[in-house]
Amino acid sequence: MVDLSIIIVSYNTKDVTEKCLLTLKDTIRKQNKSTTFEIIVVDNASEDQTEEMLQKVQEVFRKTKISLKTLLNSRNLGYAKANNQGAALAEGRYLLFLNSDVIVGDINFSEILSFMDGNTDVGVLTVRLDLLDGGIDPASHRGFPTLWRSFCYFFGLERLFGKIPIINRVFGGYHLTYTDLNKTHEIDSPTGAFYLIRKGLFTEVGRFNESFFMYGEDLDLSYRIKQLGKRIIYFPKYRVIHLKYQSGLRSKDDTTQKETRKHFYDAMRIFYDKHYAKKKPQFVNALVYFLITKMENAHEKNRN
Repeated sequence: MVDLSIIIVSYNTKDVTEKCLLTLKDTIRKQNKSTTFEIIVVDNASEDQTEEMLQKVQEVFRKTKISLKTLLNSRNLGYAKANNQGAALAEGRYLLFLNSDVIVGDINFSEILSFMDGNTDVGVLTVRLDLLDGGIDPASHRGFPTLWRSFCYFFGLERLFGKIPIINRVFGGYHLTYTDLNKTHEIDSPTGAFYLIRKGLFTEVGRFNESFFMYGEDLDLSYRIKQLGKRIIYFPKYRVIHLKYQSGLRSKDDTTQKETRKHFYDAMRIFYDKHYAKKKPQFVNALVYFLITKMENAHEKNRN
């Protein structure tokens, strides 16, 4: 059995996907020889010559004897479903869901897997994801979006009070701003950009919910994993670079941007409806859905 299956979903990110793969190749070659890997790329019907790039990279990988599998979808099936497709092909004990725009450098996967093997109560692990400006990707270090946390975030209270000791525990729950980013600790959810999970647990919990086309599927999976009593760990000893928004909200294509925004706000509705709505009064639910729609419309208006 393979130790680690690395699953990458691509969609019109040819250049960054190529950089991601070639960096992974170099990183894997530095690992403990007893640790075995495979890489699985699922392409969601890219129109930017990704298929030709993958064929070229496949030849490079053959020379290194690192397994690189590819699956080319005939249409865009969404992030959640494509990752599930990759997981179905995976032979690893562990699965790493890795965004195509993540650049993995000097990371010791062997050490990380040893940590997981020695801590069976840990279901998921992520490393620190840095943006190009050196700051942490906020989506990689999340609390679950309860009504209070979401209110504090979207109305600016987390920004105002999130770094003030003691009261940051009240106002900073959306991004867990009261924690020390330099130390290993438990979080509610990482981003799907670097999401390491035991394959058995991924199967047990029911995989990614394909109701989420993109966005929200990582939070939903983490929520279900926490319900099983498993811990989710932020492990900042290692860092990767997240280029972010390469095929979504900052796409140069207006249609892609519009569709991405729709998926973003739809994910909010789906997550709330699935995990919170049944516990809240009807008038609260109506208010939440109204505010989500209000934010979506404001986003569209500001863009125009």
